[in-house]
Amino acid sequence: MRNHTAITTFILLGLTDDPNLQILLFVFLLITYMLSIIGNLIILLLTSVDSRLKTPMYYFLQNFSILEILFTSVTIPRFIYSLATGDQTIAYYTCAFQLFFGYLFGVTEFFLLATMSYDRYVAICKPLHYMTIMSHRVCKRLYSFCWFITLLILIPLFILVMGLEFCDCNALDHFICDANAFISISCSNTQFLEKLVMICAAFILIATLMFVVWSYTCIIQTILRFPSAQQRKKAFSTCSSHMIVVSITYGSLFFIYIKPTAKDEMSINKGVTLLATSISPMINPFIYSLRNKQVIQAFNDLVKKLLFSRH
Repeated sequence: MRNHTAITTFILLGLTDDPNLQILLFVFLLITYMLSIIGNLIILLLTSVDSRLKTPMYYFLQNFSILEILFTSVTIPRFIYSLATGDQTIAYYTCAFQLFFGYLFGVTEFFLLATMSYDRYVAICKPLHYMTIMSHRVCKRLYSFCWFITLLILIPLFILVMGLEFCDCNALDHFICDANAFISISCSNTQFLEKLVMICAAFILIATLMFVVWSYTCIIQTILRFPSAQQRKKAFSTCSSHMIVVSITYGSLFFIYIKPTAKDEMSINKGVTLLATSISPMINPFIYSLRNKQVIQAFNDLVKKLLFSRH
């Protein structure tokens, strides 16, 4: 970390200087963060205690909820604290911690979403071999691979970012420690790093999305060949929640990371980042639960069990 003593803290400029908007933002983020944590914890609880939810699909959903909790907890609470206290400073190593783990959990989610689409492909296109192909050991290996490939991509990038020199400017034009904001204030030559970040982001998004599209193309072709309308409806219902979550996740983050990082785009990117770090983690557990009869049934059974145990 060259010239580390020159910059020991950064200033996060946030989203707005308007006190009234800051109050609205504080309330909004506090509510969305609490709902996100509660929703994902409920999914974790249900998939842990209900024997009907011990299938590969719910194993991946359980781990997706863990990642959602970790991702939003790395990014949002620090911004809520800043809005509540007015303290916009963040220590160098705290910023580095948020930068690394924010991307670690976020990128791992993309590979996990691709893995979940493969699970749905096997369930619908190869139903007779589903439990053999998607054994517990295979599921664990697939999940471990999501972490491995993410670390393989991120660690070299993180080392390069941490090697940047910072001279006079320590103001990050963002509400979190974002790589693009980090690079933009460095007095090092960042052309190579900017291109490398863009290439890695494009690879992650495009490669995982192509796999998702391939999986669902095969799924839709298989479903359309089902003779019964009831069978087709049931098959589509098992995939609809995942398709909605994929659409929301890729739709927002393609906009941020595939476009060139010009300064005049930063304010728009901050707005989209806010949606990706607060809205998506809040609505995802509700999409998976409200559109899934097994999850709703498991939740109702758990509530009944808790109510009757008191009497």
